[in-house]
Amino acid sequence: MPPVCFTAQRMSFASAFLLGIRQKILPAQSFEELSALIALLLLAGSLGSANAAELAHQLSSGDHTITLSHGGRERSAIVHVPSRAVEMRNIPVVMNFHGGGGHASNEQEYSLMDRAADRENFVAVYPNGTGRFGKRLLTWNAGTCCAYSVINNVDDVGFIRALVADLAERIPIDRRRVYATGLSNGGMMAHRLAAEAADLIAAIAPVAGGMVFPAITAARSVPVMHLHSVDDPRALYTGGLGPPFPMTKSHVFHPNIDQMIARWVKHDGCAAQPAVTERRADSDTRGHTATRYVYSNCRDGAEVSLWKLTGAGHVWPGGKQKFMERLLGPSTDIIDANTEMWNFFKRFSL
Repeated sequence: MPPVCFTAQRMSFASAFLLGIRQKILPAQSFEELSALIALLLLAGSLGSANAAELAHQLSSGDHTITLSHGGRERSAIVHVPSRAVEMRNIPVVMNFHGGGGHASNEQEYSLMDRAADRENFVAVYPNGTGRFGKRLLTWNAGTCCAYSVINNVDDVGFIRALVADLAERIPIDRRRVYATGLSNGGMMAHRLAAEAADLIAAIAPVAGGMVFPAITAARSVPVMHLHSVDDPRALYTGGLGPPFPMTKSHVFHPNIDQMIARWVKHDGCAAQPAVTERRADSDTRGHTATRYVYSNCRDGAEVSLWKLTGAGHVWPGGKQKFMERLLGPSTDIIDANTEMWNFFKRFSL
């Protein structure tokens, strides 16, 4: 029974009890004193019930699966809370979206972001998309991609707004420092949030997934870091239709990454020419490279940054190695995406 109903029931019993005492036993002054004492005891009990319910709603350190209803659907996310974060106030949050056909626990395991969250004291959130087959083979409505979520016009932007609000009731997050990343279709979702919900998301760092949302409606300049390999066999760097998704005839159209970056540069009012700030190359025989291009002097103190990789596949740099390479192409640790994006994120807030 809910605490409020229980308290009301106790009050009715107490009122009847007091009335009987007043009629048969106590003088007026003693009766008033007893009434005040019982009222205080009942108040303490109701507050105790409320506090117990509130504590049960809070998130301790570790992994939690939270659920909420949105748009007529039950939605969920895995939330990783670092041990030291529970003692903090104003905790930053990174939303990490799985790729098309994936799910939250898959992205958590593959990206290895929990390690960075524990080290840097941010909350890592892995939301689940939607799909026809329950809790697996899920997608995001990032605009023109992908599959079930687009066909059914799922309100994923609204879901993320609701998820952030729900999270804020469970743990003292910093609403000014909520960031977004993701792989493939998840990266596309991060781009959509930046384009459409810039009041919610402070900065984004998508991986191997371009923006497939048609318009940037953000009222401010949004800091963007994008990570992509020119040798990605699925989300083609030069754009166009990618290969069919396994066991289907479904193709996804991908934007040209250089042209997509140019859209963000124009929107953010950055300098047209980038500075090459860093180059890395493998010391082994794989021949992987990573070059960072930075577009600076943007409005509102924003920045647009591109990590352009060679030799790697459709992968999370620095994530779980040798993971589904026959489908995704070569893994790489030429850079650690989690480290690079956190170093980028922590410079920006709403």
